[in-house]
Amino acid sequence: MKYSKIEDNILLTIRPKQEERDRVESVALELLAEVDRSEDATGMVVGSIARDTWVSGDRDLDVFMLFDPSVTREDLEKKGLSLAKEITARFGGVPVEKYAEHPYINTNIKGFDIDLVPCYNIRSTANILSAVDRTPFHTRYIKEKVTGLTDDILLAKRFAKSCGVYGSDHMTEGFAGYLCELLVYHYGGFGNFIKAAASEWKPGLVIDIEDHRTKDFDEPLTVVDPVDPGRNVAASLSASKMAEFSEYARGYLEMPSEIFFEVRKKNALTEEEFKEIIAERGTSIHAIVFKTPNAIPDIVVPQLRKSVLGIEEMLERNGFSVSRYSEYMGEDNCILLFELLNENLPGIIKREGPPLWNRVHAEKFFHKHLGNTYAGPYIENARYYVEIERKYKNSKEILNSPEVLQSGLGRHVRKSMNKGYNVFSGEDCYSEEFSVFLHDFFRKYSPFAEIYNDIINK
Repeated sequence: MKYSKIEDNILLTIRPKQEERDRVESVALELLAEVDRSEDATGMVVGSIARDTWVSGDRDLDVFMLFDPSVTREDLEKKGLSLAKEITARFGGVPVEKYAEHPYINTNIKGFDIDLVPCYNIRSTANILSAVDRTPFHTRYIKEKVTGLTDDILLAKRFAKSCGVYGSDHMTEGFAGYLCELLVYHYGGFGNFIKAAASEWKPGLVIDIEDHRTKDFDEPLTVVDPVDPGRNVAASLSASKMAEFSEYARGYLEMPSEIFFEVRKKNALTEEEFKEIIAERGTSIHAIVFKTPNAIPDIVVPQLRKSVLGIEEMLERNGFSVSRYSEYMGEDNCILLFELLNENLPGIIKREGPPLWNRVHAEKFFHKHLGNTYAGPYIENARYYVEIERKYKNSKEILNSPEVLQSGLGRHVRKSMNKGYNVFSGEDCYSEEFSVFLHDFFRKYSPFAEIYNDIINK
């Protein structure tokens, strides 16, 4: 495969050296031996390391423990966790129980981030008993198909990571490693993949490598899983991240530079910078902060998004114009951030009633408000109107009211907020804990716009 000089240089830095490969293989073989020694399960390394599509420096090692399908789901979880904890203890690691569709153990062994995951040793994806059962099939499929494309996949993964869209978690909403591999395979290389993303991609695109799709999907990009015709590998990719990747690809083709492969450090705002920003913007900034719920990010993050949207809708209903809002899950605390175009509202609100010919509702509206208004009921354009006292005249007032807890919060978010939360306004919204999040919120650029000046000045 022919690469540009830039790509050749990048490959020299991201292609794992033999010493690194030997170390990974050594740790993997030790773990597999421990799984096999149990006689309860068979060990298998999956993921990018197993597929030889990992970027130098990666320290993630996924070891699956394959149990016979005759084992009950309850026993799979019980025996799987027990075996994973035993293996972790033998290597001196600390087991951390995590939960996807069922529990698994995460630990650190010899400098590697290890996942020990129980699953069923099935013969066909038609017999899937748990979601992770298809993962070994992904590994086998890619190992069979991507011969000669390994370097292309490394370039694609680093490119996506530099763009900030690498990761299928709910916070990132981007490209899973498996998705990158399939797209490189489908397009026949990194170059063709980038050209297609730059010129052909738009929401609604469907890629079905094996031509076996059994259902329609409504996500922006559909890449039918070659080992499961009823699954979209790109389900986690949002329309915004898809567009950001397309823009980034266009930029690279127009202005090739190694900068497009650099993984940039996250910037943080200082307190002084934050104060200057909100003074310049002249908007009303509010933050709701509460303890992070005790659940994995893939559960909490969607609930944060539901919650911040629910509060945004509550603010809009009450007359507060929301310019932008966002959310962030920290290790200790979560933040829901709102930027409003108005902080205070007039003391009265004009409320529209039903038309006069809708007699039942019109009379109900009339008697409900009669004697309890600043003006009205009166008639305009054959419809009742009243002018009444506005319930919340200040944005901080409503955010400290019981309305917040009744505004469509996610279950885990509500549970945490019921135990207590703080509302901060203006300069008080700054916290070093959220300094990177605040930078990304107020210094918001597309990935290409963020590096544009660096490219033209290089």
